[in-house]
Amino acid sequence: MRSLRRPQREKQQEKYRSELGFESGRHCLLRSVVENDCLGRRLGPRLLGRVDDSGKLVRDFYKVLNQVNAEDIPTDLKLPDSFSNLVSEMKDNQYDAKTFAFMLRAMMEKLEKEMRESKFAELMNKHFAASSIPKGIHCLSLRLTDEYSSNAHARKQLPPPELLPLLSDNSYHHFILATDNILAASVVVTSAVQSSKVPEKIVFHVITDKKTYAGMHSWFALNPVSPAIVEVKGVHQFDWLTRENVPVLEAVENQNGIRDYYHGNHVAGANLSDTSPRTFASKLQARSPKYISLLNHLRIYLPELFPNLNKVVFLDDDIVIQQDLSPLWEIDLQGKVNGAVETCRGEDEWVMSKHFRNYFNFSHPLVAKNIDPEECAWAYGMNIFDLKTWRKTKIRETYHYWVRENLKSNLTLWKLGTLPPALIAFRGHVHPIDPSWHMLGLGYQNKTSIEKVKKAAVIHYNGQSKPWLQIGFEHLRPFWTKVSQGGARFLVLGFKGLYIKSTEFVGLLKMAVVQDQLEIKFRLTDGSDIGPKTFPTATSVATLKESILSQWPKEKDNGPKTVKDVKLISGGKILDNSRTVADCRSPLCDIPGTVTTMHVVVQPPSQEKGFLIKLKLMQIKREVELVKLDNQVGWLV
Repeated sequence: MRSLRRPQREKQQEKYRSELGFESGRHCLLRSVVENDCLGRRLGPRLLGRVDDSGKLVRDFYKVLNQVNAEDIPTDLKLPDSFSNLVSEMKDNQYDAKTFAFMLRAMMEKLEKEMRESKFAELMNKHFAASSIPKGIHCLSLRLTDEYSSNAHARKQLPPPELLPLLSDNSYHHFILATDNILAASVVVTSAVQSSKVPEKIVFHVITDKKTYAGMHSWFALNPVSPAIVEVKGVHQFDWLTRENVPVLEAVENQNGIRDYYHGNHVAGANLSDTSPRTFASKLQARSPKYISLLNHLRIYLPELFPNLNKVVFLDDDIVIQQDLSPLWEIDLQGKVNGAVETCRGEDEWVMSKHFRNYFNFSHPLVAKNIDPEECAWAYGMNIFDLKTWRKTKIRETYHYWVRENLKSNLTLWKLGTLPPALIAFRGHVHPIDPSWHMLGLGYQNKTSIEKVKKAAVIHYNGQSKPWLQIGFEHLRPFWTKVSQGGARFLVLGFKGLYIKSTEFVGLLKMAVVQDQLEIKFRLTDGSDIGPKTFPTATSVATLKESILSQWPKEKDNGPKTVKDVKLISGGKILDNSRTVADCRSPLCDIPGTVTTMHVVVQPPSQEKGFLIKLKLMQIKREVELVKLDNQVGWLV
């Protein structure tokens, strides 16, 4: 019986093999490079239950993959646009195993390259957004400066003459804040006063630069924080801040190479193929222009700037105070100068894991010889300084020495800002305070615990994602905006709490609308410009894009092919093609007779529109007035 059924079974199997094409190989999709036979011919028996040689099949395919991995991808290899297209081409062209493996490898490498380029572009655009000034804050400064010149209330003396002696009274709690961000300064001062149990004992010394002084003075004159006392001073009003006393910092601000490092092209000359995105992000952060601002170095001169004060608390402008800080003056620093939170231990391994090795280049012999890489770092942002003890030390001289050595070495000792030289200068002079006083990382740690934020005395938005920027973390921003006197609305309007007459405001609107022409330059993502060129206010955005296409520099790669490839951004908003130049003007900030800057993003419609595009739309760079001011600003302004 079995002998009769066996021929029938073999005949049936033969029929199956013929139908599946295992014998002929005409429909085989994969052909082994090693044995050059149809994989179906070896898969067929296994599918029909005769032989299990899956192990051999896998080993053969591994050999194919290893061979393909060791060879160069053929230059004439055409890649499908999707996996479904790949399957279709396999069926149509009967790829052998080697061709199939090459296709997979080429597609994966292409995808990895595109993802890497997108990540670097995302980081660049985030850097631009973090370095820029939102239009609302910029407009606020302009309007407050105008108030200073036209409103006597905005120019009143701060503090009143009868309170001047309290500025050097050591029985009061003296806070020092150095910033050119008016809105951020208001949050710091307001939150300190609101959280204090003894606000009548608070004295704030707000230091700003020359171009912001009038606006900063106007804000606190028009928005008093009684019963606290506020003093506003510009760096130009300190007699001690001369070129002779701070020669190293003059070199930092004026040396062309240093300015190019912080303001130049951050991608040119960089070998991105050998750089990880995280390393590139840290390098971008280190090249923030704020690091060559005198305001960022001022804290090292506090004993000289405030010769009559014995103990102060120095605050950064990206913090919010949530608890009474008066107990800080009761902390015994045990003969040390700087009371600070250490950042080498804590539950958050990303934020609280900083040692000296994270800040210095230990391949440099000067660093390796003088610094211990495992020494614990500490944080700027909220520091208690014993100025009386400080004056007996050589902290400032040590700071100057290391800044000078870093300049001589072409910035090879460290890259990141003012903390590294301070870490060296304050060695042996730091007294650790409880971490609950100062919570860090709200500007770069997206996973910050909300419960811990609520319990912290001071929360610090250190990092790129400041709460006043669109790239700030949405779940952490409310802790800042609740103090910012209507901050969200304020950022949109650009002014608030000013004594502006309605007739003056109507005049501003008319002045902006009646202009029948506007001079525009188009800023490309690499920092270069097209223009400027004058356009009638009736010109549509689509016409502007056509002008960009006709003037696009021939030497630049990846230029737009059609109007649809171009996105124009002004004031942080994407401009619709149907809008006109008149529609896109800002009635508050576009000053007649000046050049308006619009930002150009080239984005072919076929590409994915993800987070990268959103960040590109956030490129709210300095408006033309700020650019002109920046060009005019010299040392100490």
